[in-house]
Amino acid sequence: MDDAPCSEFMDWDLDKSTSNGPKREKQLSASQRRCFTFCRRKSFSAFVASKRKDSQEDGSTLWCCCGDTFKEHSAVHKHVARTHDSEIKQLTQATFEHLLMQLDEETQQLNNPEGESVDSSAWMPDMSHISEEHLQKGPGKVLLYYCYCQVDNPQVICTWQKALCEKLHLTGKVRVATEGINGTVGGTNMATDTYIDAMLSHPLFKMEREDFKTSDGGAECFPSLRVGVFKEIVPMGVDPNAISYRLAGVHLEPEDFHEEVEALLAKGDSCNDTILLDCRNFYESKIGQFTHCLAPNIRKFSYFPDYVDQNLELFRDKKVLMYCTGGIRCERGSAYLRSKDVCKEVYQLKGGIHKYLERFPEGFYRGKLFVFDERYAISFNSDVISDCRYCGRPWDHYELCSTQFCCQLVLSCPSCRQNGCTACCPTCQTKGQARSEASSSAAQPKEECECTDGRPRIPQDV
Repeated sequence: MDDAPCSEFMDWDLDKSTSNGPKREKQLSASQRRCFTFCRRKSFSAFVASKRKDSQEDGSTLWCCCGDTFKEHSAVHKHVARTHDSEIKQLTQATFEHLLMQLDEETQQLNNPEGESVDSSAWMPDMSHISEEHLQKGPGKVLLYYCYCQVDNPQVICTWQKALCEKLHLTGKVRVATEGINGTVGGTNMATDTYIDAMLSHPLFKMEREDFKTSDGGAECFPSLRVGVFKEIVPMGVDPNAISYRLAGVHLEPEDFHEEVEALLAKGDSCNDTILLDCRNFYESKIGQFTHCLAPNIRKFSYFPDYVDQNLELFRDKKVLMYCTGGIRCERGSAYLRSKDVCKEVYQLKGGIHKYLERFPEGFYRGKLFVFDERYAISFNSDVISDCRYCGRPWDHYELCSTQFCCQLVLSCPSCRQNGCTACCPTCQTKGQARSEASSSAAQPKEECECTDGRPRIPQDV
């Protein structure tokens, strides 16, 4: 979803179908794997802590287990990993399932705090003339949209959205808040067209058909349907009541934005009064961006406010041209930048890169457009601006790191993948090899790698 990467879209993404135990770890989603890893570490630490004995003589810490006494952390950790693997797995599974139940209860409470039943039938389109086959089979597409508006009861909208999407056999993600709605869903052409009609006819959303961005795809682009109520429809981490979308910058149509970028590039290095700002994440801008843009090295959109705060002088007295995938991040991002009162002017690309590329596929945006579903990217031009993580040859097709539990994306070309280079970094590659050679009872290495541990949270310089 524009504007909500996989790990950002929901605060959790857990499914009780994972309760068959550790044997199903590889089938978990990225957020489930992170959650399971947390539970495993917590269980391991709790087991070790239960064996701790403080010496009354010299105040030192000892661990007693299986009749042996251990004086060092590393020694007791090795013993527990080798001898008590089955107990750790049982504890992990119990902790994981308990966490699933807690999160499920919190989700239900969030989506319907009063426990009231909601009748959304009045907003359901008439589908009596549409066969189930047309809803489930045939060519399809993926929709991307958002609408900022005042939603007094987001729980009601959430219930309607879930019922509507299930009726149309759509998959994807829909995020509802008091400030509006943000969604990306996939299904057949008949199903997605009916969904658009339902959205346009709803009295709350003042949308037009052109507000929906479309691309080739379908229900298979998403593993499931997720609909939830949240504080923000795009997670910037700033209270919408403090920084409202109503403070956003001036919207430029793709044609006007194209002219602005053209004028900026024509000035070349002599232009020092305008900044072309990409407010997406580093893995998005790596495979596609506007020529001569400023692409902050941030992992999540929620890091954008900190980036702005630490680089205020960069924006002082400048005209800023902002862009993102579909426009939604620019709504809040430009509002935050304007609230600092340092820029001369702040503009944003209406409809985002998606709409720009529909009008200018061979324009100033080069490379792929990153999308938040299992396609990872869509193409409008033939340029490849990124390269393979290992050999450096041009390559821009992302895949998940092959190391178990790692959620990073990796650019590894077919040749390097054939040679076994399928991890996001050398640390993960070595870790993956070590795991395949070790027995199942061996201690699991930590999940941090160069991509997560070595990357600064917020760049200190441009």
